[in-house]
Amino acid sequence: MKNCREAAAEWGISERAVRTLCAKGKIPEAQRDGAVWRIPEDAVRPADARVRSGKYTKKGSLPLPVGISDYARAQAGYYYVDKTLFIKEILDRRPLVTLFTRPRRFGKTLNMDMLKAFFEVSETDTSVWFTDKAIWKCGEEYRAHQGIYPVIFLSFKDVKYDTWEMTVSKIRLLLQAEFGRHSELRDSPHLQKYEKDAYDRIVNGRADEVEMSASLEMLSRMLDEHYGTAPVIIIDEYDTPIEEGYSKDFYDEIIGFMRRFFSGAFKDNKHLTFGFLTGILRIAQESLFSGLNNLTVDTVMDREYSAYFGFTPAEVRKMLQYYRRTDKEEELKEWYDGYIFGDTEIYNPWSVINYVAKGCLPQTYWINTGKNEILEEVLRISSTEIEEKLEGLLTGKRAIARIDQNVVYRSLTEDPSIIYSLLAVAGYLKVSKKVLQGDGTYLCEVEIPNREIGAVYKSEILSHMFHIGIVSRSIADQIGESVYLGDSEKFQRALEQYIEEAMSFYDAGAEGFYHGLVLGLIAILDDSYRIRSNRESGDGRFDICLYPRNAGRPGILMEFKWKKGLNDEALSSYAEEALSQINDKRYDAELSTDGFTEILKFGIAFSGKRAKVKSGSYKREPDKGAL
Repeated sequence: MKNCREAAAEWGISERAVRTLCAKGKIPEAQRDGAVWRIPEDAVRPADARVRSGKYTKKGSLPLPVGISDYARAQAGYYYVDKTLFIKEILDRRPLVTLFTRPRRFGKTLNMDMLKAFFEVSETDTSVWFTDKAIWKCGEEYRAHQGIYPVIFLSFKDVKYDTWEMTVSKIRLLLQAEFGRHSELRDSPHLQKYEKDAYDRIVNGRADEVEMSASLEMLSRMLDEHYGTAPVIIIDEYDTPIEEGYSKDFYDEIIGFMRRFFSGAFKDNKHLTFGFLTGILRIAQESLFSGLNNLTVDTVMDREYSAYFGFTPAEVRKMLQYYRRTDKEEELKEWYDGYIFGDTEIYNPWSVINYVAKGCLPQTYWINTGKNEILEEVLRISSTEIEEKLEGLLTGKRAIARIDQNVVYRSLTEDPSIIYSLLAVAGYLKVSKKVLQGDGTYLCEVEIPNREIGAVYKSEILSHMFHIGIVSRSIADQIGESVYLGDSEKFQRALEQYIEEAMSFYDAGAEGFYHGLVLGLIAILDDSYRIRSNRESGDGRFDICLYPRNAGRPGILMEFKWKKGLNDEALSSYAEEALSQINDKRYDAELSTDGFTEILKFGIAFSGKRAKVKSGSYKREPDKGAL
């Protein structure tokens, strides 16, 4: 008898491939002795349909992998940002089970497929997908892990249904497909009949919920028995059906199923080499991972693995150099940079790829990848105070918030302050500073990371206002247009129409109420202006200032006044007073210093449901002596 190494040398193939052929039963009379295969001396190399893809070559620039989460395809025919050192870190740290939480479209699925491609045993030579990557240069101790483990891979990203019955039917189909992918188990000489019967029930769709909830543990045990090597289990987007369960009223059913499902796979499972899960949220308080004391959780707050989800500045710069668009670096940064994972600066990878692929056209690519359910839920239950803070964030302000990474959907109604935790882990907020507290939470300074996410807020906040009947889109458009054009009469008419249609007389409050009202309505101008609120300039603090994004547009200043019971004459006088305050306090100082030669000024007075707008302008001729 000869061993796998000797057979590999004789047949001119890898030792890993020989082990796979033995496990598949393709070498007659090969016998397993513990973890070692014994092969007859006269055995010949079988027809194994081995494939070597070779390197992909193409004239000109490689296309970008827009919407491609298949690692083999992405690295072969497209511009691929090499994240294979992620594998090295995993092998160095050797965590048994790891949950990675990141915002959607930040490369979770592609990274998980990369792990599958690297670790999974295969008849084909999958090493060709890694020989020109960073991991291959790390040495034989890492290369030795390539292609030697059976892998279980499930993605729940499409498990989005309205009922528990439909959800469990979809999970049944996913399990059928994954069990079917391991068809070598059906005739394995290393499995008992009862195991093969259970395998057939899953593959044929006859398993009940109890068998389904135990299926990961069962499949991992059978693969270990068949190959003599414990498998790697990968669960992608584990929390998608849980989010659906929360919004569609089958939360208890999905949490109960998932608790049993994951417990069998990851808790005290001796048939496991590595376990990986990805999602947006860490759901712990429902005891979803109850008793799983071997779970390592890596979130946007942690330093470990921080560079592997999303693009780093160096990776973005290298991409722009490849496509000869380094002139767009600042624009790309303004739109899609700004995230901080751990202490690493990160760009949104989905948006960067789409931006470059579309000829460097800045748009809100991330918002179009799915519904923003988390932000919608936050707005649905938010208080006036929270909405005011969100409006403040929209104008560039920072907020102080306690971030708890153990986020629970159902706690939103009990403690609305956790919205900041939801928004931070889901990618809607940037954590600029953080201080770890004694209870494991972080006291953080948060802000909107970039222009794209600012546009998401603008869209969702305005949509929320329209949905609950606060304001029609046409009024918001009128207000935006009138401010942009400096038309005080149109501005006043639109404000009065809004107040008349949307506000109860008892809604009218102090100046801050009207301030927030206008702030939300002019958010529509965010594409053309950077909106700032309550900032120092000149000899005081202006109410609202709109800084043009393009030098050809005028700067805009607004000052508000409010008093109860004013008649028309007094209201008009009060608006003039607000306009005069802009001039007297030199609120235009910062705009002038920044080189804006034209500035529109609005003094706005409110009293109950009535408003009065006075406007003025300042235009300075450019210095003719300037070079």
